[in-house]
Amino acid sequence: MKLVFMGTPEFAVPSLKTLAEAHQVVGVITAPDKPAGRGKKILKSAVKEVAEELGLHVLQPTNLKNPEFLKELESLEADLFVVLAFRMLPESVWSMPARGTINLHASLLPDYRGAAPINRAIMNGESKTGLTTFFIEKEIDTGMIIDQVEMLIGAEEDAGMLHDRMMDKGAELLLSTVNKIEKKEVKPIPQKPAGELKQAPKIFKEDCEIDWSHSTAEVHHHIRGLSPYPTAWTIAAGVDFPEQSFKIYQSRIAEFKIAGQHGSILLTDELRLFVKCDDGALEIIELQVPGKKRMKTTDFLRGFRSPIDFRFHK
Repeated sequence: MKLVFMGTPEFAVPSLKTLAEAHQVVGVITAPDKPAGRGKKILKSAVKEVAEELGLHVLQPTNLKNPEFLKELESLEADLFVVLAFRMLPESVWSMPARGTINLHASLLPDYRGAAPINRAIMNGESKTGLTTFFIEKEIDTGMIIDQVEMLIGAEEDAGMLHDRMMDKGAELLLSTVNKIEKKEVKPIPQKPAGELKQAPKIFKEDCEIDWSHSTAEVHHHIRGLSPYPTAWTIAAGVDFPEQSFKIYQSRIAEFKIAGQHGSILLTDELRLFVKCDDGALEIIELQVPGKKRMKTTDFLRGFRSPIDFRFHK
């Protein structure tokens, strides 16, 4: 089939490559180039870089309702539009192709509709999640389901690990879905919420702050679900230790409790750092402080010639 592919980040790259091998991708729609870094070097999206390597026709509209863009999009005469990690589409776009417009979402819809399904599932302590392909309709992430695949979430798996597994599994599911649509084997079903839905709203900086008064499991899931990006954080200060922000990338639930207030620190002779939570202690494995790179906690603690005394706020 003739496809138009719409996507921007790295998550969409394997799917574009897979579909381009099996079908005719007549156009790729991605975000406009933008300046990045101190030098304001112009940065292409991950999808654009791959599309150019494959010799595909690339469009980068700033306005999806622009008449000239819509006219060019229609001239591609695509049978189907495939959307993955892109913007919300106006009806003038998603209603255009004869076979419709499909989307790949990183959850088992209808649960975890929204911008951050991978992060939110882990933050909520889910043991399984999945991927869903569906037809796009007016309301975001609500269209008729085409296919789904379940995926288990490892007990110590973080959002970055799950992202990478879903990235590859998603390419397989999308290809299977497109093939079914081509053969007219699709029997879409409506999304039927069973009870209260779990949501996946966009994550802001304030959502990433750690609350040490929560249980060890809740804090551990919070850290895993935000690692490596946008990253859980906390504020530390103490005796001869200036207040500063810590990013926490990896933790482990300890088998013992420690005394003191929530956020209190226990440092061991083995250069291990434990933090008191509501019902136990959490060991911090990897962290980052301002002006430094991400590092193992043992390396951070080696930087102090004498014992340090601080605690985490909140």
